[in-house]
Amino acid sequence: MQPAAGIYRHYKGQRYRVLGTARHSETLELLVVYQALYGDHGLWVRPAPMFNETIELDGAPVARFALEQAERPDSDDLHL
Repeated sequence: MQPAAGIYRHYKGQRYRVLGTARHSETLELLVVYQALYGDHGLWVRPAPMFNETIELDGAPVARFALEQAERPDSDDLHL
């Protein structure tokens, strides 16, 4: 499943902006491209199934990344 563009909170507390998705050039695996909203604002990629997965935290299921604010794609923006 492809995550919506927007602001997400990682289960450890940090916030990220999902910029889009990309395909691995060799395997065609779907990757989520996202940017940290703290520190040096680095760019990251993670396999979509891992980005979307639910993990267990203190015995309770929790989203690895939870959507906080969806962003409407702008047609003038670069699509990754």
